[in-house]
Amino acid sequence: MPGPDGAGQARPCELREVPVPELEPDSALLKVEFSEVCGTDVHLRDGRLGGVPYPIIPGHVSVGVLEKIRGEIPRAMDDRPFEEGDRVTFLDVHRTCHSCYYCLVAKASTRCPRRKVYGITYGLQDGLTGGWAEYIYIKPRTHCIRMDGVPSELYMAGGCSLPTALHAVERADISFADTVLVLGAGPVGLSVIAFSILRGAGRVLCIGAPDHRLQQARTMGADDVLNFEGRSVPRRLEWVHQQTRGRGADVTIECTGVPGAVTEAMQFTRDAGRVVIVGQYTDHGETSFNPHLHLNKKHLDVRGCWGSDHSHFQRGLDMLRTPRAAALWKQLELRRYTLSQVNEALADVAGGKTIKALVVPTK
Repeated sequence: MPGPDGAGQARPCELREVPVPELEPDSALLKVEFSEVCGTDVHLRDGRLGGVPYPIIPGHVSVGVLEKIRGEIPRAMDDRPFEEGDRVTFLDVHRTCHSCYYCLVAKASTRCPRRKVYGITYGLQDGLTGGWAEYIYIKPRTHCIRMDGVPSELYMAGGCSLPTALHAVERADISFADTVLVLGAGPVGLSVIAFSILRGAGRVLCIGAPDHRLQQARTMGADDVLNFEGRSVPRRLEWVHQQTRGRGADVTIECTGVPGAVTEAMQFTRDAGRVVIVGQYTDHGETSFNPHLHLNKKHLDVRGCWGSDHSHFQRGLDMLRTPRAAALWKQLELRRYTLSQVNEALADVAGGKTIKALVVPTK
């Protein structure tokens, strides 16, 4: 991915030949089975994330087979060493220091200033550090997770939305019988629906678009859905009140990436309810709200949610080992693209034409 041109216009991805690297001590070479195309990759194409060292190889969540290991990479939690031939995914957030204020005191390792991310903050000069390739170079200190008991396609049906959504639902502190409103029916919103159900929500509602994504939301377990297109905010609020005995949702989780949805999330939530903002991963501009009416008078608890850590990857994968969770994510629509089709994949994701786009490492 070359990044935007001098005028800020997105440029198409290019296929390039990159030599297979010589492995340094305690590193590995992963033969890619699947990577994904997500909303973050669209933002990368459009230059909406700061500090990206273009050109880059995108693809931050991937699955593959460890083809070559030099030395020993960090062991899994069962203390078994990884072996060549193991099928794994890996924590795309790399080099979290575990020694700074945010790691040790704030207990928010996603805010570690030393963290690097495969497919995002590593550039082509760093080698094969993204999943849209035949191989990924697993750098020293990168944590892998064995895929035992979870088919690769099932895990990638969740992809990066799996740990992200798990983190958001964790932040929402959903209680038994809560009515949860999910804003957005993209991959993160769909995974939030599933995790909310598994967490014990009594009802799950979804506002989003287009209709085929809302149908997928129903398939994932949403009790009712609303297409926001052509419906003003007051009409959406009226629908929410009809669904919640006039109170509003106990918990609203924003997964849209649209700044105005943050204000809507506060409006749609009952007094003394909880709001989690997970969709604002990139800067789409400002929005306004009335601090008295939308926040303070309502006595709301509003929480941001940024990224994910190893616990979210591990627990997301562990959930997919349970039949009830696997049954939910098995229903997600997958579409496969070759390396030569990634521009088509980006267009389809940006246009909402596909639920989950997977890159297979063939030309």
